[in-house]
Amino acid sequence: MFKSVYLLFLIPFLAISAPASANPFEGGWQLDRQESSIGFLSVKKGTIAEYSGFASFSGQIDPAGQAEISVALDSVDTKIDLRNVRMRFLFFETFKHSESRVTATLDPAQLADLEQMGRKTLDLSVTLMLHGVEASVTSPVAVTLLNKDRVNVSTVQPIILSLADFDLLAGLAKLEEAANVTITPVGIVSLDLTFTRNGAGSSPAPAAVVAAGSATALETTGTFNRDECVGRFEILSQSRSLNFPPNTANITAEAQGFLDTLADVVNRCPDMKVEVGGHTDAWGKSAWNLELSRQRAEAVTRYLIEKGADQGHLVAVGYGETTPLVDNDTLENRAKNRRIEFKVLN
Repeated sequence: MFKSVYLLFLIPFLAISAPASANPFEGGWQLDRQESSIGFLSVKKGTIAEYSGFASFSGQIDPAGQAEISVALDSVDTKIDLRNVRMRFLFFETFKHSESRVTATLDPAQLADLEQMGRKTLDLSVTLMLHGVEASVTSPVAVTLLNKDRVNVSTVQPIILSLADFDLLAGLAKLEEAANVTITPVGIVSLDLTFTRNGAGSSPAPAAVVAAGSATALETTGTFNRDECVGRFEILSQSRSLNFPPNTANITAEAQGFLDTLADVVNRCPDMKVEVGGHTDAWGKSAWNLELSRQRAEAVTRYLIEKGADQGHLVAVGYGETTPLVDNDTLENRAKNRRIEFKVLN
């Protein structure tokens, strides 16, 4: 009985003298990729919702609560091979913008009682870098302490992003054209992220290191079959991402990222003969347009050969203004007609 009375006396004293709650991010945390997910819903034809995820991402929270997530955009995974390719080349343009980054500050003071509460909801302001555009977004998130060494941060409700805010409307239009559907111009994003305290078992790679995305999403490895090659060359043609300075066939530094990706596809279709076709709008003399289109097709062919393509499998052809996609009646349409197309011949 004396011991019980002594403990009753001691409990209030311990509560008063106990130190304040420790910083919940003490030691830093690393994202557990296997226990986390990042994805988005898209809506086509007004009523059909489709979910896509990302297969490769990493992240961390430092002891001050600074969080950073890196996402390999070419790891976008719709679970359909050619749809993944469309998303990479037509929408995200991963040959120009390979990665998206999310940064935020989780205030340790707001979460000092997380150990006692177990779960807290707070409005979190994040900075999102996507498609070369940086913007701020505020969203409610739930922070849940799973145990002393694991914490989960997840969206309470989906984050709705306007594609116009990230200069993605042109890519959306290419997707609509390629798939012959209408797509609502918003992205509905959800996050479910689990972090492990540094030193508590194996730690994932730091945020600066993201695995090659296309190697982690659904995609054929090694050599593509004929249908996969044909589909890729059609999509690469639809991207209309190979632009030249006016009246020249000079390949710009900006175009090299696209051509490097194209070279990888060509090299993985070793048994295919591919036509590299140059096209112009109807502005200027037709004879010059024909010559310019030929020079541009040859410039692309030379670049691909330098990247390892077999010269015997590439045919450069100039079409000039003879095969327009659309009428040459507006600036936008003329831009669509100035293009390089890729066609599997055999």
